[in-house]
Amino acid sequence: MSDGIVAGAQSGRRGWRYRGNVAARVVTGTLGAYAVAALLAAALARTLPMPRVEAVTVATLLAFLVAPAVTIWAFLARGPWSAIAGVVLVALPLAAVAWMAGSPV
Repeated sequence: MSDGIVAGAQSGRRGWRYRGNVAARVVTGTLGAYAVAALLAAALARTLPMPRVEAVTVATLLAFLVAPAVTIWAFLARGPWSAIAGVVLVALPLAAVAWMAGSPV
């Protein structure tokens, strides 16, 4: 019975820093995962040397694998800023490849 009281008291001590840390990781894990997955799919769909339908299918399937990995990374990073930096550092080269590959014809 006292364990429940102690657990409740500990959760009450967590302030806005803890909640902000978790919130930043949740936003980074969701929006960052979506951005990285979309950029990966766009970059691969435009650069894979196969017919367009097959390239889009393969790129989308790989993006579905990358999205959870980015979310996991957001929570394994040392802090929220390193999580954001990691997602941005992955997204920027993917955006550059997708942009340089041009629009699909």
